[in-house]
Amino acid sequence: MEHQTRREFVKLACLGTAAGSFTGAGLSLAQAGTAEDSKPLKSNIRLGLASYTFKEFDLDETLSMTQRLGLKYIVFKSFHLPLDSSPDTIRSVVDKVHKAGLELYGGGVIYMSTEKEVQQAFEYARTAGMEVIIGVPHPDLLKLVEQKVQETDIKVAIHNHGPGDALYPTPGSAYEKIKDLDKRMGLCIDIGHTQRAGVNPSDAARKYADRLLDIHIKDVSAARAEGQTVEIGRGVIDIPLFLRTLLDIKYKGVASFEYEKDPKDPLAGLAESVGYVRGVLAAFQ
Repeated sequence: MEHQTRREFVKLACLGTAAGSFTGAGLSLAQAGTAEDSKPLKSNIRLGLASYTFKEFDLDETLSMTQRLGLKYIVFKSFHLPLDSSPDTIRSVVDKVHKAGLELYGGGVIYMSTEKEVQQAFEYARTAGMEVIIGVPHPDLLKLVEQKVQETDIKVAIHNHGPGDALYPTPGSAYEKIKDLDKRMGLCIDIGHTQRAGVNPSDAARKYADRLLDIHIKDVSAARAEGQTVEIGRGVIDIPLFLRTLLDIKYKGVASFEYEKDPKDPLAGLAESVGYVRGVLAAFQ
């Protein structure tokens, strides 16, 4: 080991640790890429947190735990910044986020079922300085949403919710509705819900790369509707292949962890998930 650089050691350690899960996901080390046989790919993937993960915790606790995980980017669910907050309240919360060394890059998931809710969502995002709304706009309102995108230059990433979602169960179902609209209207691929709907998240990311604006990254126990969130690396999603795909397509957005297991005590499982993803990315360098 004394003859290895630290980076070489991290590569070997990560590949060795992940080997079992690669096999479980149906992916060999050769397919995932190793230090010897794959072209190194520089990772510019921004890792963040979807604050829905900490739905049982207040704003200060959420910011503190995000800091402890070493994540810089955060997207707020309305638990942590209500949609009907006054402009002064929004600015105060954003200031607190910045003082914590974090960047509030988006809000969501935000449902938009009426024109009033569309207007509210964009005013909320504009006041907070958000770059993207992760949303579920009703299809009948997509032209209005497009108009607001063009007025504000705030992107909208439609979030798919898997089996049982009548509007956008898969990335493809959302893509078909927005493919001819402004390019700032795109997708937030939730890879857990995508896998539960029987769609390979890596295939979806590659197919819809031109509209991929945001990602909710997680793992699930089964590739069917009954699948539940588990620690990343313990489920059925081929995480190494998915991350490699993001590097291949030169994804520029944020991949935000949304850990829905153990809502009253999520930190340990979330930390394991963050460590796993960082380890795989380090192995690709």
